[in-house]
Amino acid sequence: MVEQGPPPETAQPAGREPVFLLPGAIAALAGVMVAIHLASTLVLNPDGMTQLIFWFAFLPQRIIEAPNDLSLAIPLIWTPFSHAFLHGSWEHLIFNVAWLVIFGTPVARRYGAGPMMAIFLVSAAAGAAFFAATTLNTGAFLIGASGGISGLTGAAMRFIFQPLIIVQHPVTGERVVAGRRLAGFAEVWGNSRARAFILIWLVLNAAVPLLPLLIGAQVDVAWQAHLGGFIAGLLMVGLFERSSAPQAV
Repeated sequence: MVEQGPPPETAQPAGREPVFLLPGAIAALAGVMVAIHLASTLVLNPDGMTQLIFWFAFLPQRIIEAPNDLSLAIPLIWTPFSHAFLHGSWEHLIFNVAWLVIFGTPVARRYGAGPMMAIFLVSAAAGAAFFAATTLNTGAFLIGASGGISGLTGAAMRFIFQPLIIVQHPVTGERVVAGRRLAGFAEVWGNSRARAFILIWLVLNAAVPLLPLLIGAQVDVAWQAHLGGFIAGLLMVGLFERSSAPQAV
């Protein structure tokens, strides 16, 4: 069912086109990431950066050390989320912001700022959990928004490849786009484009641990966070569907 009112193309008054096509929540999230990285690179000295990593990056080894010193476990309350706002370089940040814009935008437009941020944060935590499962004894730490953005990517897979639903406007009689329906898991897998994207994405991330054998150098890509975040977003997005009616992308 389409809501009563003017067709989408005439809903905004003339001369009031938005300056940015990005949803405000996506622009704000990207802005926070940029501001934090800018401040950390311009303000903090090496000791300050070490403290920033210690207190806000996700360090799985805290889980092992916690029985010996409970104070080490306290940052585990926030670091599964706060690590997503830190980045190791401008290249790392720019890549993640671009990825956020591409896959976060359709999720924010469909569900709004609150659900988008919920998916981002829960997926970041899920990515941290997957990362911890394979790095407990290594002393490695996790930073970057990849897990959270992977969750938004997984969420988007549930609807962006589904066909547009065209309906007749109840007032004007014009044919208008009603949106796309959220697909079930079988439908996602049955869609050739969605299936191809998911398979390529999974294979690329699963291949990361093998790259050192091929190129002879360590690759600092948290593939575990990508996988954990993606699965979390794919599973939880259905919680935010308001009805069975098609939703805007």
